[in-house]
Amino acid sequence: MRWRLGYRGEVVFRFLLTRRWLGLLLAVVLLAFACVELGRWQFWRYAQRHDSNEAIRRNLAAAPVPVSQVMSTTEPVPDSAEWTKVVATGTYDPSHEVIVLYRTRQGSPGVDVVVPLVTPSGTALLVDRGWLGTVANGNVRPDVPAPPGGTVTVNGWVRINASGGSVTPSNGYVRAISSDAIKATLPYPVYDGFLDRTAESPPAARPLAAALAPDLSSGPSFFYGLQWWFFAVLAFGFYLYFAWTEYTSTSSPRGRAPAEVTARE
Repeated sequence: MRWRLGYRGEVVFRFLLTRRWLGLLLAVVLLAFACVELGRWQFWRYAQRHDSNEAIRRNLAAAPVPVSQVMSTTEPVPDSAEWTKVVATGTYDPSHEVIVLYRTRQGSPGVDVVVPLVTPSGTALLVDRGWLGTVANGNVRPDVPAPPGGTVTVNGWVRINASGGSVTPSNGYVRAISSDAIKATLPYPVYDGFLDRTAESPPAARPLAAALAPDLSSGPSFFYGLQWWFFAVLAFGFYLYFAWTEYTSTSSPRGRAPAEVTARE
């Protein structure tokens, strides 16, 4: 590109070295850097979600295994084991039933019902038996159907404990499920984590809605990453546009000082 010389040999683009334009360039660089880093963070989240979904797909496709092969009373469930299909046999203990509030499905209010399943070893497994639609979500204790009596075989997905203050039971209610919090109210040892029931045999007289499979979509993180990188390019694009506008306004006869116009003519 050929540089055009202005009055007294000054380079027309010398305005880019003024304090105002250097400050603008610094602001653009910082903004673009922030956008690039935010984009990288979104791509990292996308990669994490992708890896997690692949592990979940493998667990969902595998054959069920005994609950004792995946869950323990002394160690937490590893992240890689969540959504593993397991099978357990035992007897439900409805006297220690826990209601999980504010569980909506397709916009309808409802609750989940958690009941300990006491296995032959004496260790209990917390089973989320399923969802029950309610009229007053949390205001009136729902009429929960009884679980099957006697020995029951339960199939389901292993889930990791929730955390936070919402897991502490209060009058038989919780907002999220955690065996760490619920086991303090039980008279027997408890497996870490809990089970989302998919089937039970024999079935209950009034069955609850079984657990739903997890959402394995990639989410919006990849496109958010592209958007942030586009914003970084856009920042430099605006800078170049404003610089070109400044250049054309100062290099045109209308934008030059009278002495400069006379010298060129």
